[in-house]
Amino acid sequence: MSESFIQNLFAERIGGKNYGKSTAIYKFERIKRTRHAAVAANPGKEIIDLGIGEPDDMAFPEVVRELCNEAAKPENRGYSDNGDAALKAAAARYMERVCGVKGIDPDTEVIHSIGSKAALSILPAAFINPGDYVLMTTPGYPVLGTHAKYYGGLVHNLPLTEVNNFLPDLDSIPGDMLSKAKMFVINYPNNPTGASATPEFFANVVAFAKKHNIIVVHDAAYAALVFDDKPLSFLATPGAMDVGVELHSTSKTFNMTGWRCGFVVGNALLVKAYGDVKDNTDSGQFLGIQHAAAYCFDHPEMTETISAKYSRRMDGLVDALRKSGFNAKKPKGSFFLYVKAPKAAVKKDGVRSEFKTAEEVSQWLIIEKLISTVPWDDAGAYLRFSVTFIAKDEADEARVLSEIIRRLGDVTFEF
Repeated sequence: MSESFIQNLFAERIGGKNYGKSTAIYKFERIKRTRHAAVAANPGKEIIDLGIGEPDDMAFPEVVRELCNEAAKPENRGYSDNGDAALKAAAARYMERVCGVKGIDPDTEVIHSIGSKAALSILPAAFINPGDYVLMTTPGYPVLGTHAKYYGGLVHNLPLTEVNNFLPDLDSIPGDMLSKAKMFVINYPNNPTGASATPEFFANVVAFAKKHNIIVVHDAAYAALVFDDKPLSFLATPGAMDVGVELHSTSKTFNMTGWRCGFVVGNALLVKAYGDVKDNTDSGQFLGIQHAAAYCFDHPEMTETISAKYSRRMDGLVDALRKSGFNAKKPKGSFFLYVKAPKAAVKKDGVRSEFKTAEEVSQWLIIEKLISTVPWDDAGAYLRFSVTFIAKDEADEARVLSEIIRRLGDVTFEF
């Protein structure tokens, strides 16, 4: 009786009375299940996991020491709410030193976040009413759109296509949606495509936002992970502070995914609104972690070391995949490599496998080659490879890359 009673009370936003009854399997769960099956069928053999979406290394030792020191201070023990001055000041310095954005007021234009995901989930509460549209890119990270829908909002997805350098086509948005749009979410360097924005694109986004009265949220989780150029901040664009905010995080930039700390920076009124909702959402990240994060933002040379490693690995992975027939091109940043999925694979013994989707390719690679990737079929069939695979040193990196070449050496891919 009680189970039936509860089943009828679930909110429609998560499925209503049908919550928990769906038999659909999320793609990452399918990947996990296939990987487990492949391991069971090949005991003792190594799975090469190129699907990992987080750093493979620990936070730097000096950051761990900073956390230990700060955690021992009695004044840091309590609620932090919207934070103290340490992280805000470090964030303002970071924006100028690393991103070239001068004049950030740490008191009014910065607030910490418990990671970018938390910020993306909080922001819609400040702006979205039923019927309002959020503009997002696909493939992409769906969190802000999911929460916009929770508030009765709608999402219009802009496809990221190779022909447009994986930048959204702003002219493609239907007028009726544009007139109801309140927020536009972008993410560069991009997950999953690895694509980078240009100053021209950001300038177009600012003009677009001002023309249509739309707030811009730039998820800059990978902004500092660049290989040759300097990090490109949306807020460095003239006029960007009038229309948007940018999210920065220690997760990818400093190997601190589990620490959950970053900051929201930009237009003072937008930051204030985020802070007001946040104040009623959480009690802030532990000050010891905030202060360790502040230490990181004052030491961007750590990110340069991380970027150099990813760049080296990316060179090797691009070479390995090109030798196997993929049209792989090194991105300018992030740790993701996004390539077209093949339509068929032919082994030297003549056995042919045909694929209708990237997910079918991904499943084949796990089962046949013990190589794990992430498939995307949102805007064409593509595979996402990550250079955060497990390798203890450069010699081990070379071994892993050589093993990829060896495993794919008996296959001809057709595109």
